[in-house]
Amino acid sequence: MKSTLFTIFSIFFTCQILAQTEKKNPSFEEVISLRSVGNVVISSGGDMVAFTKQTTDWNENKFDTEIWLVKNGIEPFQVTNNPKNSSFAPEFSPDGKWLAFLADKGSKTQVHAIRLIGGESIAITEEEDGVSAFHWHPDGKRMIFAKREKEDPAKKKMLDRYGAFSIDDKDYNLTHIWEIKFDPNKLNPSELPCYETADSLKTASGCITRPKPKRLTQGDFNVNAFKISPDGKKIAFTHQPNPLINSSSKSNISVLDLEKLETRLLVNNPSSDRLEDWSPDSKQLLYTSHVADTVSNFYSNSKIFVIDVGSKSSKQIAAKLDENPSGLTWTPKGIYGLFWQKTQRHLYRIEPKDGSFTILKGFPEMVTGVSFSQTGEKLAVNARNGNQLNEIWVSNVQKPAAKKVTNLTKQIEDWKVSQNEVVVWRSKDGALIEGVLHKPLDYDPTKKYPLMVVIHGGPTGIDTPSPVPGYVYPIVQWLNKGSLVLQPNYRGSAGYGEAFRSLNVENLGVGDAWDVLSGVDFLSASNLIDTTRMGVMGWSQGGYISAFLTTNTDRFKAVSVGAGISNWMTYYVNTDIHPFTIQYLKANPWDNEEIYRKTSPMTNIKNAKTPTLIQHGEFDQRVPIPNAYELLQGLRDQNVPAELVVYKGFGHGITKPKERLAATWHNWQWFAKYVWGEEVKLPTVESK
Repeated sequence: MKSTLFTIFSIFFTCQILAQTEKKNPSFEEVISLRSVGNVVISSGGDMVAFTKQTTDWNENKFDTEIWLVKNGIEPFQVTNNPKNSSFAPEFSPDGKWLAFLADKGSKTQVHAIRLIGGESIAITEEEDGVSAFHWHPDGKRMIFAKREKEDPAKKKMLDRYGAFSIDDKDYNLTHIWEIKFDPNKLNPSELPCYETADSLKTASGCITRPKPKRLTQGDFNVNAFKISPDGKKIAFTHQPNPLINSSSKSNISVLDLEKLETRLLVNNPSSDRLEDWSPDSKQLLYTSHVADTVSNFYSNSKIFVIDVGSKSSKQIAAKLDENPSGLTWTPKGIYGLFWQKTQRHLYRIEPKDGSFTILKGFPEMVTGVSFSQTGEKLAVNARNGNQLNEIWVSNVQKPAAKKVTNLTKQIEDWKVSQNEVVVWRSKDGALIEGVLHKPLDYDPTKKYPLMVVIHGGPTGIDTPSPVPGYVYPIVQWLNKGSLVLQPNYRGSAGYGEAFRSLNVENLGVGDAWDVLSGVDFLSASNLIDTTRMGVMGWSQGGYISAFLTTNTDRFKAVSVGAGISNWMTYYVNTDIHPFTIQYLKANPWDNEEIYRKTSPMTNIKNAKTPTLIQHGEFDQRVPIPNAYELLQGLRDQNVPAELVVYKGFGHGITKPKERLAATWHNWQWFAKYVWGEEVKLPTVESK
């Protein structure tokens, strides 16, 4: 009997080892090329689901997004194929016969529509400056869209005489709402003769009469978002004084009467107000607001309100939900929204009358997008569990049991990917910190591993369990090389409540470093890591924390600073979001220079010893590139090995595949040299 059991166990473990050896270590290109799903929309009747899928086009050096459809339970199929640019923002017509979307097919981003029984798409708008958003009117015979105003002709005359210049925070064009008619019975262009006139649009296969759009809003404000009431009589919209990013904190909500074309201001709080949805009876609005909070809305919770459109009487609901809401939708079955709960993101149902709330069960751990049918009885979500890639799921609302209709995770079924777990430790000041610990598939608990720490941005971002985490950091390849990877959700991260997000106010960098280093201490005390071989890195806020660590500790063998802040004073006078600094540091540098010194990596530059790679986008406005040059020069002055890589033409993120590949290789080279003691050359085409 013992012999038989031994044989069974031997076969089992042999199979496990063989299963691991059959899996491969993916290349950087394969990780960057992973297809992913994005926006998801369900039809009014709930029988069709449209979603966007992103692919990687290496020849054109771009990420392409196209629209796919799931219909009557059959396999998803591709609906759009725009060779020039992406197609996105799908929306079903009220009768379910058409699918409209946004796409740039060579004449700026326009609204296009395609019959769901087949045929080619047709352009609904032909706006010189393009369209930024649209929605079907409930009658299905018109579309409401937003577009930016045309350039003032006087500007061209100024350009001709004085050349190119702009005045900071004053040169912009406002966005307003327009309407265009739509004939649901129109023929395809190929079915029409072409008598091209001033009012017709010539296509490759015919021509169609182009209706003239009608402007609906007027005024010295910028429209951010809008929703049409279910009865089709009104449009509610969020607006702010101008399109500049810092004006978003002054946004309000107004309602436009479509019959009278009269606009009435409905919500006007001192801080940002944001439209979420109409009630099914068109009598109330759901909105979120920071009300009078103008000093902490970067890290405090926005509150949820219901307001009566007629009387302007409002009430707060779900006040005890201690996280920022997302995707709030008001259906006949209730109000629904997405809320983080530590490293999971759940779909909640909120009772409109008393504000009580419950989690809707039957869905994966992390829901990133949701769409409901008109009756609220069916829904579709973009979601995943910690060992999956994001997938599209459908479900009934009353008895939720999500059914997967895509299989993107199949892409990694033969890869060596992360096995991960959420770990918890206490920081220096006693704060409870969570993080995601990634281990290789062949993890051996008797060994001590090199450690790579990857820090997310934000600070109100969050890292969650994932089989293939990445961006410009080759995490899977490091795991397969024989290391552990820790992603700490340091103080300020989303998912842990408003009080936790406030812990790094007036303590940026300092408290964040406590959280990272205490996480390292926790893993060391657990005998998991080799503390003589550790690296740390991050992008944006994660880059800032990495920069802070490179000047305040020598515990790491190498650091990579991606788009990171090196000096809060330099940052404050250069960034496009000045209020961010004021809210977290509670002063400008002229009123409290000490807090800027306390939290700036450059303050302790003379203590820096760790070899540091700096990565930055050439035209980054969020964290302007002077931060990179200041850190670089400071490190060089201390004779610390340092290198700056500037990615040409990019802003705050690396948004093209070839440059993302380059940034990944740069990190691989840097840490190979200083953590593993290996010299790695950037491969050329000939050396592949």
